[in-house]
Amino acid sequence: MPYPSLAAAALVAALAGAAPVASPVTAPEPAGGAPGAPAERLTVTVTDSGTADGVYRLRCHPSGGNHPDSRAACDALDSALASGSDPFAPVPRDQMCTHLYGGPAAARVEGTWKGEPVRARFNRANGCEIARWDNLVPLLPQPGAEEPWSAR
Repeated sequence: MPYPSLAAAALVAALAGAAPVASPVTAPEPAGGAPGAPAERLTVTVTDSGTADGVYRLRCHPSGGNHPDSRAACDALDSALASGSDPFAPVPRDQMCTHLYGGPAAARVEGTWKGEPVRARFNRANGCEIARWDNLVPLLPQPGAEEPWSAR
């Protein structure tokens, strides 16, 4: 068996005494949110829905507030973000939309989500706006439904 060179032996000795390298892996965030993490608080104002008009406050991670189904509303937002879409983004101006009318329901969502300010308006004026609204049920109510805060 050949003997290691003096340089190789010195390298092994130097590495053996080296300080451990910090791991790039971070610890998971606690269920209640990390201390100092941005607040996830939204105010949802619904008008002309027929069944669920009012002002609802939503807090996520942990879920709370006076929203009728805060846990499901937070889950809907988390799912939208996990799919890579911005649930608060408006319909692009050049988007072709069907000329469907989903009724007079309107909603405004304001607050902070994932550390970013939110100011979004929703309506059901055409097919694109209806789809945008429906993607956020139960954050937004299903207009005219017996259980307006339940996802279909």
